[in-house]
Amino acid sequence: MSNHPKHRLFGGDVDWFTVLLWFALCIIGWFNIHAAVFDPEYPSLFNLNTNYGKQSIYIFSAIILAVTILIVDAKFYSSVSPILYAITILLLITVLIVGRNVGGNQAWIPIGSFRLQPSEFAKLATCLLLARYLSAQSTKSPTLKSLFFGAIIILLPVFLVLLQPDTGSALAFFALIFVFYREGYISGAWMLFGALCILLFVLALAFNPWIVVLILAAICGLGIYYLRKKTKIIINLIVLFVLSALYIFSVEFVYENVLQSHQRNRIDVILGKIDDPRGEGYNLNQSMIAIGSGQFWGKGYLQGTQTKYNFVPEQSTDFIFCTVGEEWGFVGCMVVIGIYLTLLLRIINIAERQRTAFARIYAYGVACILFFHFAINIGMTIGIVPIIGIPLPFISYGGSSLWSFTILLFIMIKFDANRKGIV
Repeated sequence: MSNHPKHRLFGGDVDWFTVLLWFALCIIGWFNIHAAVFDPEYPSLFNLNTNYGKQSIYIFSAIILAVTILIVDAKFYSSVSPILYAITILLLITVLIVGRNVGGNQAWIPIGSFRLQPSEFAKLATCLLLARYLSAQSTKSPTLKSLFFGAIIILLPVFLVLLQPDTGSALAFFALIFVFYREGYISGAWMLFGALCILLFVLALAFNPWIVVLILAAICGLGIYYLRKKTKIIINLIVLFVLSALYIFSVEFVYENVLQSHQRNRIDVILGKIDDPRGEGYNLNQSMIAIGSGQFWGKGYLQGTQTKYNFVPEQSTDFIFCTVGEEWGFVGCMVVIGIYLTLLLRIINIAERQRTAFARIYAYGVACILFFHFAINIGMTIGIVPIIGIPLPFISYGGSSLWSFTILLFIMIKFDANRKGIV
């Protein structure tokens, strides 16, 4: 037998299982887009007069992108990250000037019949530059200065995306806070504090603020009783209660004066404050009817009545999961969710086995962005989070979304394939 090492395709050990999960989601998306906007006059999956025909082109080009990424030297992505970030920032500025307004958001740059959405690629560029910056600090102890400049890398595109205004895409960037937590810049206590702030915000909107404060006072009182011999802890508990009470009473002001009316209405629908199935609650109501009507096994491919008669708006993009629920039922939903969870766990496993800080940080960035889109998109279709209009990765219709998520994922796969010698 020869002692020479085997030739490795693409310069390393490609994680083909992750590639298979990506491809499965792309194909699931393609068939469900076909079902969502099916036109009997153009039944073919490849007919370019339809969205599903165009999606076939997007998937084919995504495969070309994936192969190209695996061929290119892994070090290239680290070196080009500042340039890519600068380009996406310029595109985010450009879209504010020449962009096409769709659904109230000026988020797309028209290029012939194609519409480029810079905010999708900005997530990729931000992950790369953040990984480069934080990895350069990895030999030092985490400092507030490093945290500050890392936050600036994230907040600059967030600010520009909010100007479009595209709140959903802007919120996706905040998922990268978990990268700071993994790298030791933010403690578990601060993460818990953030979760508490979100919980109190929701409770203050859902119930009378005085009731929430009284419940907190009761909890605080019990804590003081059981910790009565620990003066320092009691003082901290009282301070926390006072700050929490002030925060709760400030929620209404922020809610009324910071959020836009349509954003408040969407939250009110989720909280049950508005019961308007023909108005503000129409999208959510139709979405839940579509998913619920699929029951256990679903109605079958191309048999969805909610889908066929166009009851659910944006069903091939933001509400594509409705098609899965109606035509493939509970079983189909669980299969799709299972594939996503397997992919996310695989990415975390890949992140932890990296030998460089850059590759590890980038992989966690990929996990954060994908998890946010997956959780929020499905959450908004089943009525547990407000509708903010973000795509389901690899499944929703659209070239910008599919390409950006594909590039995001395959750069990580390339890093993993070359983890013995990358940067």
